[in-house]
Amino acid sequence: MKISTKGQYAVIAMIDLARHSQTHPIPLPKIASRQNISQHYLEQLFVKMRRADLVKSTRGPGGGYVLAVPPSQITMKAVLSAVNEEIRPVDCGDENSSSPPNPAVSGSRKLWQKLEAAIDRTLTETTLEDLSAVQETGSGEVKIPDFQISI
Repeated sequence: MKISTKGQYAVIAMIDLARHSQTHPIPLPKIASRQNISQHYLEQLFVKMRRADLVKSTRGPGGGYVLAVPPSQITMKAVLSAVNEEIRPVDCGDENSSSPPNPAVSGSRKLWQKLEAAIDRTLTETTLEDLSAVQETGSGEVKIPDFQISI
């Protein structure tokens, strides 16, 4: 399974936004600078996330982006779907092929379908709130809260 930079950057930017936009809109140049992501690339992603009603924008001085709904209501599946990121472990091939059935291919297809269902469930169950709860400790360490992933 491979997630493109588009999907990775969308998740990173949304975590940044969730952590910093509680009191005021955050301009994209700030997110771009903090996360070392091209501002132009973020603009393209945020247009898609705004169309998916995940973020709201404010223009003018003091403008920027805020979450459109609480982070507990934004799933990682919604973020990735907003930027057209399809998550599949492998291409399972054409099940309706006119070729004779191959037991090995059919058996492996079941594995990939089960894995795809587990990935989908994890992305659906994992919220932006889960991922934005990372805390920096006074000693320079980062504490990441536990959340369960079941396969």
